[in-house]
Amino acid sequence: MQTTMQLHYEIEQLLAAYAALIDADRLEEWLDLFDEDSQYEIIARENVEQNLPLSLMLCDNKDMLRDRVMSLRKANIYNIHVDCHVLSLLRITSAAEDRCSADASFALFQSNQEGESRLFSVGRYEIEAKPSAQGWRLRKMRVVVDTGAVLTLLATPI
Repeated sequence: MQTTMQLHYEIEQLLAAYAALIDADRLEEWLDLFDEDSQYEIIARENVEQNLPLSLMLCDNKDMLRDRVMSLRKANIYNIHVDCHVLSLLRITSAAEDRCSADASFALFQSNQEGESRLFSVGRYEIEAKPSAQGWRLRKMRVVVDTGAVLTLLATPI
């Protein structure tokens, strides 16, 4: 498989925007990174390794993601925090004219209102993107977390 530097850059920028928009709590703009027919999943690494289907969160389309963001804004009560993503280098795993698959590791830190910061989650992103008139869009974002144990409520996207 041969990928171009331009493709690598564009997918890397898509992932960087993904993390930056979550970190800035700009979730309505974060939704724009997804294709209408997208899937967003958070799943424990143990379940992936054992081929178990249970996800911590699963949104089968962009409307489900929209509902999730709206409920965060209007209905849910959760610990107020600020996210900070640290991303590894991106690796393109397959590429074609109509799709690109990639992965990258992440560490997600959260800071609470008292100014205390802690490691919230680590794992990897498994990305499938497709081109659109607005650039690359996420077709599938699978967040594989190293542990299924969540110390606090899993409210916001990872």
